[in-house]
Order: sequence, then C-alpha cells, then structure tokens
Amino acid sequence: MLIVGRIGRPHGIRGEVTVEVRTDEPEARFAPGSVLGTDPGAAAGRTAGSVDVPEAYQIPGELTVLASRWHQDRLLVTFEGIPDRNVAEALRDVLLHVESAEVSAPADPDEFHDHQLIGLAVVDPAGEPLGEVTRIDHAPASDLIVLRRPEGGTALVPFVRQIVPEVDLAGRRIVVDAPPGLFDL
Repeated sequence: MLIVGRIGRPHGIRGEVTVEVRTDEPEARFAPGSVLGTDPGAAAGRTAGSVDVPEAYQIPGELTVLASRWHQDRLLVTFEGIPDRNVAEALRDVLLHVESAEVSAPADPDEFHDHQLIGLAVVDPAGEPLGEVTRIDHAPASDLIVLRRPEGGTALVPFVRQIVPEVDLAGRRIVVDAPPGLFDL
C-alpha cells in the first residue's frame, strides 16, 4: 500500500477537503473517478456532528474522487458521498492510499518509488552495514534517505549520485559512499 495523501480540513460548505499530497503524480492519483483506499488513523471514532449524520460517521474503506483542483498551492478534492462540511470534517487526518501493485515502475532507471526503497539494507562501498532504510523524506534540495543505524538512532543521507552511487533493488541493498562526518551529526 502506498500513501498518496492525507485529508486536511474542509474547504467551503459542499464537502470539498484539502489534501496534503504525498505523491509525485497528484494529477493522476486524484483524477475524477480515481478510487483511493482509506486508513482512518487519527480520524477513527470522530463524529460528523451534523443533524443529517446523527450517528458516528463510518469512514468508508474507499473514496471515489468526483473532482480535484489546485487553489493557492493546495489540492482541493471532492469525494463521492461527502455532501457537506460536517461529513468532510469527519474525514480530517484520513490517509489515502493505492495498492503498490497498481503503480507502474518509473521509466527512468535512476528513479524509484519510496516503497521500493523502504526496508533495503544500506552498506558502504566495502559492503559493511550502515543500517536500513525506514523512509524517504522529500526535501526541497534533495530527497533524504532516513536510515535506522545498527547501533540505534537514525541518520539522514542525501539521495544524490555522489553519495548514493548504487541502488540494487534485486539485491535489496543501497550503497552509500558517505563523506567524512556524515554519520557523526
């Protein structure tokens, strides 16, 4: 399962919500007709609080996109079955996902989806273990590999060719040629 977004606060009174985008293909993922799985997480048990929805609103297992648009650098999405602001409020913090099997591999051999990298072993050029990838942070300057170190703690490794010369998906490892001091921070 790949997280593609997190529902934020409602926008307006007609059920539209803001979405924190967590995909590099928002136009494809949030196109009208797209079906996204839901993971209630922090939203579980929240009630809609509306006269029209007197019981606790049950977050559906899937949401279908009716419309999406960009407004002031935010993605606004309308989902089927979300008629008003009250029901939209019940969706706040719900994670949206697609199945990883539905995602095609990137055309560029130097591009990877986050789910392909998470869990890979990280080694130095001599093959000594440096840790395991726990997540990828997408920073403005470059992506960062978040690495769980063998001795505990974490480290951030800039995902640039000079530091990460090899990603071996078949071998389930990433080679990191760290400059002196990178892991001392």
